[in-house]
Parts: sequence; C-alpha cells; structure tokens
Amino acid sequence: MDEDAIERGRLLFARECRFVTGAAGLDDLPAADLPEVAFAGRSNVGKSSLLNALTGRKNLARTSNTPGRTRQLNFFDLGGELMLADLPGYGYARASRSEVRSWTRLTMDYLRGRPTLRRVFLLIDARHGLMPTDNEILDLFDNAAVAYQAVLTKADKTKPAELSDRLTEIARSLAKHPAAHPEVIATSAVRKTGIAELRAWLATLDDTESLS
Repeated sequence: MDEDAIERGRLLFARECRFVTGAAGLDDLPAADLPEVAFAGRSNVGKSSLLNALTGRKNLARTSNTPGRTRQLNFFDLGGELMLADLPGYGYARASRSEVRSWTRLTMDYLRGRPTLRRVFLLIDARHGLMPTDNEILDLFDNAAVAYQAVLTKADKTKPAELSDRLTEIARSLAKHPAAHPEVIATSAVRKTGIAELRAWLATLDDTESLS
C-alpha cells in the first residue's frame, strides 16, 4: 500500500465516528445513503477491538469477555463518508439453533439486499486460521454474491514464521472462492499492526471497484 493511500486512510479515520443504530431486522436498517463496508467474524475473533482500533475510539464498539454479545447489525457513520456495519458474531457454542438461524437469515438478507455495500471484511483469528464455521461463512458469502476480503486479527499472538504460514494458507484457500479478494491483511488491535493498511484499503475501495 503506497504512502498516498495510507494518508487517505488516516484522514478518513480522523473524522468523527458515531453509532447510528442497531438493526434486529431489515426494517431497522438505516438508509443506504453512504458507501458501506461490513465486518464479520466468529464471536471471539476480536471484532469490536479491531473496530475500536480502526476508529481510534476506545469504546465505540463494546468489547466483552463473553462471546456472542453482538446479536444485531450495528451501524457507525464515519464522518458522513463511510458507513461501517458490525455483523452479528457467529460460531458461539451456547447460541440456540433458533438464534443461529435468525442471525444467519438476517445476515443473508442484509448481504443480498444492501445496494451500497462495497465489501465485507471477514475477520479470522491468526492463531487458528480458517475454522469449519469460517468456511461455512465463505460459502454464505459466495451464495450472496458479495465481495469479501480476509483480515487476520490478534497477529501479535503468533510468531512471525507462524503468521507468514497462516497468511499463505488462507490465501491459498481463498483462491478457490472467486468473490474473495486475494490479499489477506494481518492486524493487531493491541500493537496497531496493519491498522494503517486496513484504513487505506477502506479509503481507496472506490478507486478499484464498483458497488457489489
């Protein structure tokens, strides 16, 4: 990622970011007035921590030691330029089957029907790589015909050689999915690794692709 893109990402995320609404159903979705990106991942992948690191706000997205707290789609307006959507976490073992069905249905309806959605960022724990539930979500994204990109979280908790192997392994797996972007981003919300690069990707999406 070049310096110009990094600077554009910095300026974008220097803007005020505010919570808009939590949607438990399609009728609760905010107006599709802004370009939009969504973040998806397992319930304990560190999604809230990453969103807080991206926006430079400690408590924008709530973090918890209890997986599965996000049971709705949460929307954040980034300076009137970009909408961030925090999708419900998946793979939480204590969730009932009816809850899982409800989350899956809501997520699918959102992915298929959101006209301003540019890309979904799929968060994957760097320590574990793609797990069976992640592969199920890849199939869900493929069926929804939505563009998506993998982002590794908690990269600080793996050794450099292990992280390199993980990046190669995931890129190889994603190559089998035509809607997946080939580049995988490694991040750490603790050490801020990869945060500037991810901001740059978000700031420059319109340079390379049209709406999904």
